[in-house]
Amino acid sequence: MGFLTDITFDFNQPNAMDIAILSVSLNVHSTKRIAKEAQDAGHYVEMIDHTKCSVKLGTDKPQIYLNDEDITDEFDAIIPRIGTTVTRHGAAIVKQFEMNNIFSTARSLGITRARNKVRTLQIMARKGIPIPETVFSINPHNVEDQIKLLGGGPVIIKLQEGTQGKGVMLAESKKSAKSIIDTLYNMNTSILLQEYIEEANGEDLRIIVVGNKVVASMKRTSDIDDFRSNVHRGAETEVVQLTPKEKFIAINATKHLGLGVAGVDLIRSKKGPLLIEVNASPGLKGIEAATNVNVAKHIIQFVEKNGRRKRK
Repeated sequence: MGFLTDITFDFNQPNAMDIAILSVSLNVHSTKRIAKEAQDAGHYVEMIDHTKCSVKLGTDKPQIYLNDEDITDEFDAIIPRIGTTVTRHGAAIVKQFEMNNIFSTARSLGITRARNKVRTLQIMARKGIPIPETVFSINPHNVEDQIKLLGGGPVIIKLQEGTQGKGVMLAESKKSAKSIIDTLYNMNTSILLQEYIEEANGEDLRIIVVGNKVVASMKRTSDIDDFRSNVHRGAETEVVQLTPKEKFIAINATKHLGLGVAGVDLIRSKKGPLLIEVNASPGLKGIEAATNVNVAKHIIQFVEKNGRRKRK
């Protein structure tokens, strides 16, 4: 398994937990940070590559295997860090741990909901969480009507399952929007259209919620040549003070999706704060550096508080 052998554990420590981090690689910064905080707190932690896991059904108790090793009852809690390309399988593995009464920092349903932007926005709209005006369709013959529903150009065009700013395009005119949308429809790609919030000025807020509490928040400002304010794309970051409404939106969006840990993205508009998306596996590098908050430690403390309640 992905056991971290460079740490000495006290296996007689009464409050020690067995924690699995579901991630494809220990080289991912956020995975390493969470593992280190778990180890520093005296817990036994393993990195489990969920793409190498199988579930065996049809027996008295369904079993979870890592390659040929039965890990069904090995852990008190799991911390899913599921990548975009393996969402379905990763969520299915998380679901099986849940069904075996193992605490997870993210419900399997929450992972799949958050990964799909349209599903997230549908839930937010139903729950009264403010979002930008959004249109989605698969009809390539009424592109002009779709753009008109948003008041014309410019519009934001997004792939429904893009991450880290990938698959987000700004079409500054109706003509360019139609050209991009036609191309994406011809590629059988699922997209959505959103109104362009000019007053946001290339800025957004990334808020980390852990266990119904905002633990860190930062403002991201895009490069002068790129409207997408994402750290992976070179955005500048700084600590930001949130309004009560922004905190309310972030906490409730996380709760409505069924996530214990989430990164919530908002923008500030003339209409007030608007939710853009929710990330079930938020990166920690940018926000920990910008805020000097130990987010990974908050995640481990959340696991400590809840993990043993589920374990029988």
